[in-house]
Amino acid sequence: MEASSPTDLSVSDPQLQHFIEVETQKQRFQQLVHQMTELCWQEKCMDKPGPKLDSRAETCFVNCVERFIDTSQFILNRLEQTQKSKSAFSESLTD
Repeated sequence: MEASSPTDLSVSDPQLQHFIEVETQKQRFQQLVHQMTELCWQEKCMDKPGPKLDSRAETCFVNCVERFIDTSQFILNRLEQTQKSKSAFSESLTD
């Protein structure tokens, strides 16, 4: 019996496929956190770093994060709707 090399592994391996999906989700989450941090912390709410947050900065962070999440959710929903409508359209063409 031949030993398979790492390049012989295919994406059809369910464990490998699951691992790749999980790692991809982690990467996406980290990118979102990085974008949110950059936008809210550096661009919107902090003029200069200090030893503690004042109430204005805290309120700004809460609002910024909530808007970021709302916007991300809106975009995901819109992409999902677009994908569904494309699928429905292509199915109607094949009928």
